[in-house]
Amino acid sequence: MDPWKIIVHAHLTEKSTGLADKENKLVFIVNRRANKNQIKEAVEKLFEVKVESVKTQITRKGEKKAYVKLKPEYIAADVATRLGVI
Repeated sequence: MDPWKIIVHAHLTEKSTGLADKENKLVFIVNRRANKNQIKEAVEKLFEVKVESVKTQITRKGEKKAYVKLKPEYIAADVATRLGVI
């Protein structure tokens, strides 16, 4: 599956930018049919980073939100800056 069909868009809130700085996590709204492995592969391919873990949640709006923790050698704030989030 195309990585851009899995990752819908970055989630832009004060909490998500704080997670990038404090916990080395990125937050995305993803396709509801995507599983954790597909999300991991899409993020690694699109942003050239290594992913440590992925946690997902369904929001009240019915969207699927993915919290993607990067490996320590990669900095989430740098990826967020490239995305234009920070």
